[in-house]
Amino acid sequence: MQKRILIVDDEPTIVKGLNFSLKQDGYITDAAYDGEEAIEKFKNNDYDLILLDIMLPKMDGFAVLQQIRATSNIPIIMLTAKGEDMDKILGLEYGADDYLTKPFNILELKARVKAIFRRTYSKEDRQNDKEIVIGDMIVNIENRSVVVHNEEVNLTAKEFDLLQLFASNPGKVFSRENLLENVWKYDYLGDLRTVDVHIRRLREKIERDPSQPEFIFTKWGVGYYFADK
Repeated sequence: MQKRILIVDDEPTIVKGLNFSLKQDGYITDAAYDGEEAIEKFKNNDYDLILLDIMLPKMDGFAVLQQIRATSNIPIIMLTAKGEDMDKILGLEYGADDYLTKPFNILELKARVKAIFRRTYSKEDRQNDKEIVIGDMIVNIENRSVVVHNEEVNLTAKEFDLLQLFASNPGKVFSRENLLENVWKYDYLGDLRTVDVHIRRLREKIERDPSQPEFIFTKWGVGYYFADK
């Protein structure tokens, strides 16, 4: 089934270029040129991924991201022209799965889109009915759901990918570089803070007290590992 991508950007030339390039790869594309239009199209259509610019008229990309994350875990790649670290970190904090700084190479963008689709919508994930049970946590690989202490936890696509990797390898220490390679599937240009932000968000969702973790632990100077229970 063809994947549907919503492109949200107020620059017509960028939208036109992304539309053309993504359609060449077989994707169905749609476009929104401001934040309010993006929210409206998201509510009225089924998309598989959103490319979301930060600097938008009427409602900026961060506000759009927060509204979408209130009801959906659809993969979102943020696009920023500023190139400022704070924009990237804020996007990840609010629930973005990835980000690219303008001007970007279209081949890199398409590689990241493909990487997200491989992880989020893979045939193996859909057909595998295995559950991973560790302590009071149940990770369902088939429907990508997580239950902790008898309560379902709402995770983004990347957060689930991280958790699945950890839960499938209890006790194994992963460096930040290992996690970038295994979860993001491409060279992240050494921006290891991406991992730290996602780990912090994941802990806030699955740990009763993130400062006293029960599941995800830090191996100082090395990386992170999951409880071996």
